[in-house]
Amino acid sequence: MTFLRVDIDQLTRFARALDSSLLSLREARSALDHVRADQLGTADLDAACDGFQERWAYGTRELAKRVKTVRQGVDTSAVEHAELDAAIRAAFLKAGGGRT
Repeated sequence: MTFLRVDIDQLTRFARALDSSLLSLREARSALDHVRADQLGTADLDAACDGFQERWAYGTRELAKRVKTVRQGVDTSAVEHAELDAAIRAAFLKAGGGRT
C-alpha cells in the first residue's frame, strides 16, 4: 500500500523559490543588457560577445517560460491537494456523525 503525502507549505516554499529564480534570471539578463560589446576591445571579441548576448537572452527567456510553467503547476497542485484534503476531512466527519 502506498501513501501519498503532500505538504502544502512545502509547495508554497517551492513556489517562492521559483519566483526568486525568475527574478534572478531577469536581473542577470538586465545586467548583461547594459554591457555593450563595442566597448570591450577587438572586433572578434565584440562579435563573440554579441553572439553570447543573443544566446544568453534566448536561453534565459526559454528557461523563464519553463519555470513559469512549473510554477503554475505547483500552484495548481497545491490548490487541488488542499481541496482534496478538505473533501476527505469533510467526508470522514460526515461518516463519523460530525465528531472531530
